[in-house]
Amino acid sequence: MSRAADRFRRHILLAAIFCGFALAACSDIYYDRRDTITFQSGDAIAVNRVTHAVDMWPAAAGYRDIQSNGEKMQSAVERYRTNKVTPPVGLDTSTISPPQSNPTTPATNP
Repeated sequence: MSRAADRFRRHILLAAIFCGFALAACSDIYYDRRDTITFQSGDAIAVNRVTHAVDMWPAAAGYRDIQSNGEKMQSAVERYRTNKVTPPVGLDTSTISPPQSNPTTPATNP
């Protein structure tokens, strides 16, 4: 074997060792953020509550026969298609509505 081949192998070995050390330094970050049982593992009480729960969903969640009004849905789709929006009525928290102006009465200036 020549000296050049020995030097090349030595450089390859040093590069492999350097890469191994670099990857070993990164593993500390990986092990800190894993989902395992450690001191920073999380809320064990909440996990136990979910584990021992019998059924998380209410019985009505499985009911798929939902009643709907086809005429209302059809008119809503038609309004959406023609870009005619109906303003919502009664969505404020106050029960007193503001006075409506009468467009037929001309405004007078004092």
